[in-house]
Amino acid sequence: MSTSEKPVIVVVGSLHYDIMVDAPDRPRKGETITGFSWRPKFGGKGGNQAVAAAGAGAEVRMVGAVGDEDFGRFLLDRLVAGGVDASHVTRLPEVGSGMSVAISDSGGDYGAVIVSGSNLLLDPAVLADPALWSSAKALILQNEMPNAVNIAAARAARAAGVLVCLNAAPSRPLPEKLTALIDLLVVNAIEAEQLGGLRVTDLPSAADAARALAERFPAVVVTAGEDGVAGMRRGAHPVMLPALPVTLVSTHGAGDVFVGTLVSRLAAGHSFDDCLRSANEAAAIHVSTTPLAERKFLP
Repeated sequence: MSTSEKPVIVVVGSLHYDIMVDAPDRPRKGETITGFSWRPKFGGKGGNQAVAAAGAGAEVRMVGAVGDEDFGRFLLDRLVAGGVDASHVTRLPEVGSGMSVAISDSGGDYGAVIVSGSNLLLDPAVLADPALWSSAKALILQNEMPNAVNIAAARAARAAGVLVCLNAAPSRPLPEKLTALIDLLVVNAIEAEQLGGLRVTDLPSAADAARALAERFPAVVVTAGEDGVAGMRRGAHPVMLPALPVTLVSTHGAGDVFVGTLVSRLAAGHSFDDCLRSANEAAAIHVSTTPLAERKFLP
C-alpha cells in the first residue's frame, strides 16, 4: 500500500520511557523481591497505539511532548523507527520525559507506576495546526493526557470531520464536554464497570456493559481479557468474540495493540465486525510473542 493510499490517523497521547522488570511476582507493601532481568522499552499508551496503528497499515501523526534529554530522544527515535510521523511532538527543555516502571510476573501479568512528566505540559494550541488534520480519518485519545488536551483535540477533530476514539484508560470521570465529542469508546472490564456501573466477569456481561454504555456513546468496545471482546454500535446488536487460544508471554501493551489496530482498520473503511476481529487477532499475537526489542536486557 502506498503512502497516498493509507488512511491517516492522528494520535494525541502519552509517551513514556518504560523500564520493564521481570520478577517471580509483584511485591506487596514493604516487600523486596529479587527479579530476573530488566530492559528499557518504548511506551506510553499514545506512543504504543501510534506504532500499532502504523503497523496495521495507517499513516500516523503523533502529537505529544517529551523532554530534551536522552529519554526524549529515545522516544522520538522509536516513533520514527515504528513508521510514525513525529514532527508534531514537542520537545520541552528542562522538563523530564514521561516514564514508568513496570513489573511483569511469572504468570505474564504486570503492574506499573507512571510518572507523566512532559506529557502533562503539552500546549493544546499545537492542535490548531490545519496541516495536522489534513486528510485525517480518525483521532485516538487516551486518559494519560490532561482533559483539556483531549477536549481540544476532539474539538479540532470534529471540526475537520474526523472520527474521535477515546481509550478511557486509566479510568477517571469523563467531563461532559469530552463525552459529547466521542464517537468510539474503548474500555477494559474495570473501566467499563467504573463508567457504566455494570460488573464485567465474562463475555456476556461485557456485551451487557457495552450495551449500557452505547446509550451514552455511538459505539463502544469492551475488552474482557482472557474472555474476549464485545462491541456495540448504538441501535445494532452486540458483537461478541472469544479470546483466541494462545500461550501467554505477557499482557503488557496488548490493549494498545488492540486499539491501534481497531482504529486503523476503521479508518480504512472496514466493517465494525471485521475491525473487531482484526484487533482481537493482533492482540492475541502480541500477548503470545516477545518482540526482539523487548527481550531480556540483562541475563
